[in-house]
Amino acid sequence: ILGLWAAADGLVYPMFSVDIHVFDELPWQAVQYGKWYISIDYGTVNPTAVGLWCLYRGTAYMVQEYYYDSRKTNNRRTDEEHYASIEALSGDRRIERIIIDPSAASFKETIRRHGKFAVWDGDNSVIDGIRFTGTLLQTKKIKICSCCTKTISEFQSYRWDTEAVE
Repeated sequence: ILGLWAAADGLVYPMFSVDIHVFDELPWQAVQYGKWYISIDYGTVNPTAVGLWCLYRGTAYMVQEYYYDSRKTNNRRTDEEHYASIEALSGDRRIERIIIDPSAASFKETIRRHGKFAVWDGDNSVIDGIRFTGTLLQTKKIKICSCCTKTISEFQSYRWDTEAVE
């Protein structure tokens, strides 16, 4: 940042670049031929972050996001309220799978009861996930729409916990 390496010290994804990884418009071929997925990091106290993804020719495009932080609003949402937001996010697209935090049992059950989406447990191996995401960033196989401001901010600010015990 401003040419100072020290300012980026401790970033988990120092390879993330707005110039490389952020797009304004999804290629029409991806819209027509891509496969659609939703990822969910579910939180009751911590934020709930949902991404709408299009996978096309080996590149994962995050097209839209839904982000709800109950701490900032001072109001918790129910599983049904979150589900309604996912329905709106998916629109009329055929969603291949929803990939969700395995610990979100009640929310997974809500999704299953509606019968519209197939649900898969995500892999919560944090270090492996960071490595995989880093590889996708380095190979330019992950792109984030400029409208996904919370996700872009997270990539730019996500830092290692220097206080954590190894």
